[in-house]
Amino acid sequence: MIRQDAQYQKGLELIERLHGGHTGGERVAAVADISPDFADMTIAWATGHILSRPGLDLATRELILVAACATQGFAQVQLVAHAEAALRAGATRQQIHETILQLTFYAGGPAVSNALVALKEVLAEPAAV
Repeated sequence: MIRQDAQYQKGLELIERLHGGHTGGERVAAVADISPDFADMTIAWATGHILSRPGLDLATRELILVAACATQGFAQVQLVAHAEAALRAGATRQQIHETILQLTFYAGGPAVSNALVALKEVLAEPAAV
């Protein structure tokens, strides 16, 4: 288990901000039962150290993660989590859609099609209240 220091706390706070206990937070919790070390690494390193670095705003970082997950083709749960986080960080649905479309000639039609289907609910306009 890694030391739960300031970066770990920063990671927890960022996960709460971006995922609010929803998809991303659920994924960390799900793996914590299996491998607490991996959950701690995700919180401290991936989120506390890397995602919170200066130089790129959170929305841009999340759009990069959306592209990475879509390109992999097997990370639909993570794709949805990062698309939701991108929205919470200030990205628009159009930016997420364009990020996916940008991959057509780089990741291929099947990866783009699968990503769009996985993001159907995320990309849908919110209902008028």
